[in-house]
Amino acid sequence: MPERKEVKIGILAVQGDFGAHAAMLEQLGAKTAEVRTPADLEDCDGLILPGGESTTQLKFLQEEGLADKIVKFAKRGGAIFGTCAGAILLAKDVKHPQQDSLNLMDMTVVRNAYGRQIASDVVSGPTTLKNEPLEMVFIRGPVIERAGPGVKVLAKYAGKPALVQRENIMAATFHPELTDDTTVHEYFLRLAGTGAKQPANGVKSSS
Repeated sequence: MPERKEVKIGILAVQGDFGAHAAMLEQLGAKTAEVRTPADLEDCDGLILPGGESTTQLKFLQEEGLADKIVKFAKRGGAIFGTCAGAILLAKDVKHPQQDSLNLMDMTVVRNAYGRQIASDVVSGPTTLKNEPLEMVFIRGPVIERAGPGVKVLAKYAGKPALVQRENIMAATFHPELTDDTTVHEYFLRLAGTGAKQPANGVKSSS
């Protein structure tokens, strides 16, 4: 049998707990790399956009030339997973307040809709990834108000989508890297390792 290819995941290393993402991915056997320049993304199979402050992150991506690089990476079929602020960056529409984004997934998100950081919580919700409820850590998380055609809901909290996927793009409004449950990262590694059936094409639905 051919030797299994080692999956390499880049992690935007500007804000957020990118170290926790790296630790979980390495625990699962993946290679990781901190991404701060377009060149850092060159040989990656996937990219994680972690939590933080989405407007600050977007400004950094634009100034460093990473925004265009990430869009091209997605269109080539590279797997991308945005968590919390990263989910905001991926959304087509952002509200409260309105802001620009990478526009890679047809969904509408509302910033800080679960409350301030002192109201953040650890909860559980139904998921299609396993039979048991999925533990979710929310820290001033956004709410996915609308998921467009072709966007699959993989987990919910309080009746709203909390984990979604469209082809090679995933987004979570919570922080899977802050739990001991590796389910979500395992799923993303499979996506990055096998390659998506269809690369993202802007926010147009394939259905």
